[in-house]
Amino acid sequence: MSSDKRPLSPHIGIYRWQITMAMSILHRATGVALAAGTLALVYWLVAAAMGPDAYAQAQALFATWPGQVLLWGWTFAFFYHLCNGIRHLAWDAGWGFEIRTLYVTGYSVCVLSLALTFSAIVWVYYLGATS
Repeated sequence: MSSDKRPLSPHIGIYRWQITMAMSILHRATGVALAAGTLALVYWLVAAAMGPDAYAQAQALFATWPGQVLLWGWTFAFFYHLCNGIRHLAWDAGWGFEIRTLYVTGYSVCVLSLALTFSAIVWVYYLGATS
């Protein structure tokens, strides 16, 4: 057998991390998180259909601090996936492939997702305090 001196295929350890790479990975991860969040939504709806005791138990579960962290994580996943999906639609239309535009829209998606999540948190707690 002869030993080939061909180079190995590049892999993740060779590339330098960039925002576009991180955002692509995060877009996929938020898609998975949204699927998991859908299961939690189904649990909540089934509990509501089963009656007041099951609904109260589901509400108590989501009111715990781990439940709140999951809910706000799912909220961020929703807003990130939405904003980045709009960015992908712009790419499908042929806009935004210049390097500067990639970085500007990438950082804009991150900032907008965090801002929308924060505003959702403020509104939920504000509405809860006034009711």
